[in-house]
Amino acid sequence: MNRDDKPRLLNRLNRIEGQVRGVARMIDEDRYCIDILTQVQAVRAALAKVETELLKDHLGHCVEGAIVSGDKQAQRAKAAELIQLLERATR
Repeated sequence: MNRDDKPRLLNRLNRIEGQVRGVARMIDEDRYCIDILTQVQAVRAALAKVETELLKDHLGHCVEGAIVSGDKQAQRAKAAELIQLLERATR
């Protein structure tokens, strides 16, 4: 993981954590279902953004490193990791 991105991602995850606590509070307060669902969608979108940033970092650092190294075994391993990740995402 790129160390420069770490504080930004942790900050984003802390905000998401606050959003999730807010959703729990909304449920506890018997708020309108559509309002709660809207917030749940916002949390999912925020998590998707974190996922995208982590994937970009992995591709730009780990996968690119394997390609540049010329190490065929490392290249295959990184490709296999990505395939497994995509397979889990489609379940």
